[in-house]
Amino acid sequence: MNFQVTVLKILVSYPDGFAAMADLKRDMAILATSGRDWAERTRRLAARAPDLDIFSQALVERLNGGWRITEKGRTVLEFMENRSSGSQTELDIAVEHLSAAEPAPRLLASTRAGRSQRLQRRRAARARARAKAS
Repeated sequence: MNFQVTVLKILVSYPDGFAAMADLKRDMAILATSGRDWAERTRRLAARAPDLDIFSQALVERLNGGWRITEKGRTVLEFMENRSSGSQTELDIAVEHLSAAEPAPRLLASTRAGRSQRLQRRRAARARARAKAS
């Protein structure tokens, strides 16, 4: 199951795109145990946007004990789901444009190191998942 795609799909299903953390965790647990169909679906969607990062691309924002999908997040999710209406190149351009449109805010040196470690762990987990799927 692709975490970031799942978060986008869950948030888009809530009114105003906002879900409290307890609701988000509950929905994630339900989907994680729902079987291979969901995992395969999120894997296919994630493959259409390989550099997806919901926070640094400002697709999701953290608010008052929960997360909310932004308009950019809705747009990227729509591109991923409606592949037949546009080519892969159009999706790549859209995702690149979103990434370049609003660069991530400057981080303090201490948080930069923590982020680097999280990115390394995330990359290692993706590599393990790919190896396991093969």
